[in-house]
Amino acid sequence: MPSVEDFRIQSHAFLIELDAATMGMMTLVSSKCVSGPEWEEATKRHHDAYEIWNAFLNVSTSSTELVTP
Repeated sequence: MPSVEDFRIQSHAFLIELDAATMGMMTLVSSKCVSGPEWEEATKRHHDAYEIWNAFLNVSTSSTELVTP
């Protein structure tokens, strides 16, 4: 079973990526760039970061491995 410290460290890393992905999207919104390849890449990054975070939080308690990006 992973330690609380392992959980905290990995949780923090996932949150940093999710925050960076969100900020990237908001930067594009403020520059009125909400379509095209740059927007598609930003939304995919945000989606992936959220999915990894969600999987990490909802991992089965019987699992002994932490989710990795």
